[in-house]
Amino acid sequence: MNALRLYARYVGLSWRAQLQYRASFALQTLGTALLSVVDFLAIWVLFDRFKRIAGWSLAEVAVFYGTANIAWSLAEGIGRGFDDFGSVVKRGDFDRLLLRPRSTVLQLLGREFTLRRIGRIGQGAAVLAWGWRSLGLGWDAARLGLWLLAVAGGVALFEGILILQATLAFWTIESLEVMNTLTYGGVQTVQYPLAIYPGWLRRFFLLVVPLGCVAYFPVVRLLGRTDPLGAPAWLGWAGPFAGFLFLGVALRAWRFGIRHYTSTGS
Repeated sequence: MNALRLYARYVGLSWRAQLQYRASFALQTLGTALLSVVDFLAIWVLFDRFKRIAGWSLAEVAVFYGTANIAWSLAEGIGRGFDDFGSVVKRGDFDRLLLRPRSTVLQLLGREFTLRRIGRIGQGAAVLAWGWRSLGLGWDAARLGLWLLAVAGGVALFEGILILQATLAFWTIESLEVMNTLTYGGVQTVQYPLAIYPGWLRRFFLLVVPLGCVAYFPVVRLLGRTDPLGAPAWLGWAGPFAGFLFLGVALRAWRFGIRHYTSTGS
């Protein structure tokens, strides 16, 4: 409970700092939302031309899109300290974090809670609500609970990817852009049903980085569809827990990295 109170203090300080320049904050939030709108317009143009992709409609893809983008935006907003960890190591700031009697994970999570991601969350929620309404899906407790579980699993998984990216900075800080293939590239991938991709890509996002487990199986269950991949229906509820498992593995890798950290030498 003490750690949670401290984290709440961190978040409060971060929010107050970002709101000191409200015009700048409003413009950044608006810009983030507009960039996301352009992203979905590209999907809309695709469906306007082809109507359906492998049997999936635009409204169904909108549910995938909204769920994936909300999960990623929350994870990125919460985990900004890990996303920017390479510069923390370069400046020698991580050495100071190690001297404090608090978890390094807690300190990095509290380093910055990026409020401008609200723009992308709002845009993703709007697309999700449109798709949900167009398909006539109800807001019963079971369906809402499954969606919340999918988002939570997605946040945990994306946070795990950011932690792994930060862990690599203990050995290299100049080649971390490759991790964007799992963050931004992963979001772009799971905006569509996983069933439309070739087998090798599906296996990667199911068995290696289980984005499909947290973003595909639950949404298929939400839509009331039979999975074209032949997966059992219970995976809709079990899939999101792969995100928490992945986060646990990432945290163990983080502890391994800390044990082998030898300072910046500056």
